[in-house]
Amino acid sequence: MPTDGPNVVQLIFPYAIIFGIFYFLVFRPQKQKQQQMKKLIASVKKNDEIVTNSGIHGTVVNVKDTTVVVRIDDNARMEIDKDAIASVVAKS
Repeated sequence: MPTDGPNVVQLIFPYAIIFGIFYFLVFRPQKQKQQQMKKLIASVKKNDEIVTNSGIHGTVVNVKDTTVVVRIDDNARMEIDKDAIASVVAKS
């Protein structure tokens, strides 16, 4: 018995191609970026200069399990979550 419409494979194939494009252009790079941030946060140590997500620059004084103590001025220190670290500034 012949059918007049396209078969299931012909209907699903374009969606599979679109999903593949999204995976390689959106999902995969985002996942790699998250893994790099986890490595960066895990590698933070004392005397590293950091920048937080809110733009605060400081030097790490103490590293704890989930937080770090950052010196932002001569007599000013603050304790922040490790997840708030945006980047580690390379020393020149």
